[in-house]
Amino acid sequence: LPDPLADPLQDIRVNKATAESYFVRAGEYIQIIDLAGRQCSDFQCFSARKLDKGVERPLDATTTRSLIGLGYPTPGLPAKFFDRDMEPLVEIVQDTVGRHDAFQLACTARYYEDMGYPGHVNCTENFNAALDPFGVSARKGWMALNFFYNTGVDEHNVMFFDEPWSRPGDYVLLRAVTDLVCASSACPDDIDPANAWNPTDIHVRTYSGKERFSRAIASRTIPDAEPRMTRETGFHSSFAAHTRDFGEYRGYWLAQKFNDGGGIDEYWACRERAVVTDLSPLRKFEVTGPDAEALMQYALTRNVRKLGVGQVVYSAMCYEHGGMLDDGTLFRLGPNNFRWIGGDDYGGVWLREQAERMGFQVWVRSSTDQLHNIAVQGPKSRDILKAIIWTPPAQASLEELQWFRFTIGRIGAYDGVPVVVSRTGYTGELGFEIFCHPKDAPAVFDAVWEAGRPHGLAPLGLQALDMLRIEAGLVFAHYEFSDQTDPFEAGIGFTVPLKSKDDDFIGRDALIRRAANPQRRLAGLEIEANDAVGHGDGVYLGRAQIGVVTSATRSPVLKTNIALARLDISASEIGAELQVGKLDGQQKRLPARVVRFPHYDPEKIRVRS
Repeated sequence: LPDPLADPLQDIRVNKATAESYFVRAGEYIQIIDLAGRQCSDFQCFSARKLDKGVERPLDATTTRSLIGLGYPTPGLPAKFFDRDMEPLVEIVQDTVGRHDAFQLACTARYYEDMGYPGHVNCTENFNAALDPFGVSARKGWMALNFFYNTGVDEHNVMFFDEPWSRPGDYVLLRAVTDLVCASSACPDDIDPANAWNPTDIHVRTYSGKERFSRAIASRTIPDAEPRMTRETGFHSSFAAHTRDFGEYRGYWLAQKFNDGGGIDEYWACRERAVVTDLSPLRKFEVTGPDAEALMQYALTRNVRKLGVGQVVYSAMCYEHGGMLDDGTLFRLGPNNFRWIGGDDYGGVWLREQAERMGFQVWVRSSTDQLHNIAVQGPKSRDILKAIIWTPPAQASLEELQWFRFTIGRIGAYDGVPVVVSRTGYTGELGFEIFCHPKDAPAVFDAVWEAGRPHGLAPLGLQALDMLRIEAGLVFAHYEFSDQTDPFEAGIGFTVPLKSKDDDFIGRDALIRRAANPQRRLAGLEIEANDAVGHGDGVYLGRAQIGVVTSATRSPVLKTNIALARLDISASEIGAELQVGKLDGQQKRLPARVVRFPHYDPEKIRVRS
C-alpha cells in the first residue's frame, strides 16, 4: 500500500470482487488506488443533499461528456463530473494513469450470462448492496465512471477493451464539490483482459478539504520510468496573472489563451507588435566531454562539425530506418559543450544509448529543470529586449545577434539575473528566446513585461501559437512528423545534407534510399471553403485518398483556411487541384489547391530582419 498523500480521514479496503460505499463532505478528497496494477474500479456518487430529499441523481457520464466535450474529465478546467441536473458532484485533481472509461456500464449479471457464466458476481449487484443502506434503489445496470478501464471505439464503430494501463500504486484523486454518498468497486471480471484476467483489491482514502493538492497528470519518459506529475514552470505565476485557462503540455501547465481578447488578438499582437509566451516544457540536455561533437554528429542529421561556438542549428533526430524521433535546436557553448533542445524526454535517453553503444567519452544530462524559457516574438521584439539585455564585450549584443545565434548576458546590468538569449522562435516573426533558472523566471518576466508595455507587448497562448506556426510552416511532433515519417516527408528535408555531410549518422543509409525514391511530400493547401479542416482529414483526388491533413487553421492574415498536408508525390505539385474530405471523406468535399509552402513569408524576410 503506497504512503498516503496526507493524513487520511478514511482508509477503506475494497476487496477484489466487492464494492464499498462511503460518505464524503464537500471539499474533501477521494484517492482511489490500484494496489496491484491492471485493476478496474467503478465509481459512482450521489449528492447527499438530494438523497435526503428522496431524489436520486447519480453521476451521469452522458451529461458530463456533453458539458465538457471530452470522453471523461481530466485535471485542469474540464475536471468536473455532473449529474443529469447538470450540477457538479466531484472533480478530478490528479491522475497517474490517464486512461479510463465513461461509456460502458459497470459490469452486469446479463453480461456474464451472455458470455456463458450465469451467477457470476458483478459490479452492478455489488453497487446495489453497498448503496442499499443509503436508500438508493437497485438497478440492473449502473452507469459509472470506470477508473483504469482501458476501452475505445475503433474506426469501424466497434468498442474494444484491453488490459488497463495502471501500474501498482497508480491512482486518481478527486475532490467532492458537494456532500457525497460514494461507491467504489474492485471489478470481479476474470473472463477477459479488463482486469488482466486476475481481479485484485482497490484501496480508497479520503483526506480533509484543508489539504492542498496540485492539479496534475502523470507522465513517463519511458514505460518503466517513475511517473512525474504535471508541474508549473518558473514563469507560471507571471502568466497566471493574465489567465486561468491552462492545459497540460508535456508535463507542464501552459496557458491556452488569455483573458484580453483571446487567440485572435494574441495572433495579431505577434504579427504587428510583440508577444511573450512560455516554452519552458522544451526538453534540454547538456552534452559534454571530449566526444561530445562526435556524438552529436552521429546522432543528428545536420553537419555539427560546421557549427561554431555561439551558433544554433535546427536538426532532425532519426532512427535507423529513417523515421523521426524528434526535431530540435543544437546550441554550441564550447568546443566540447553542446545543448540539445527538443520536444521529447526520450531524446536524452536515446543520446545516452548511442554514446554507450559507440563507446564515446561523453556525458548527457537533463537540464530541463534548470533552464526555463520564454519566447519574445514579433517585429518589436528587438526594440524591447535591447533595453534590458546586458552583454559583456566578448559576447554579441542583442542588436548584433544574428538569426540562429545566441548570446550570454544578464538582465539590466553586469550584476543582473544571468540569461542566455537566442535568436530563435516558433512564429515566423523576428524573435528571441530567453533562458534562465526557474528561480529567476519571475524577475525575467517582469523585466520583459515592463520594457514591452510601451510597445504593446501581449501574452501569447498555445491556441494563437498554433495558428502562427502553421502559417509559417513549422512542424509539430505527432502532426507533421513521427517515427513513421522521414524528414523529407515532414517538410524539413533541408536538415539532411546528404551531399555535404560525409560522416555517417543514424539513419543515413535509409535516408539516402528514401531521398532517391520519394513517396510522400509535405505541402501547403489553400481550402476554398470556410468549413473547419483539421488534423487527420483525408485529401482526395477523385475517389482516391492521396494524402492527409497534418495541421490546419483559419489564417487571419491570408483570410482563408490553410493546411499542411502530407501528399502522394504525384499530387504534390503547386497548383494541383484536390479536395479535402469531410464526414466519411466521400459525402462532403472541400475544394483545395496546392500552394507554396510555407504560406506566410516563404522567403523568411521577417524572421531574418
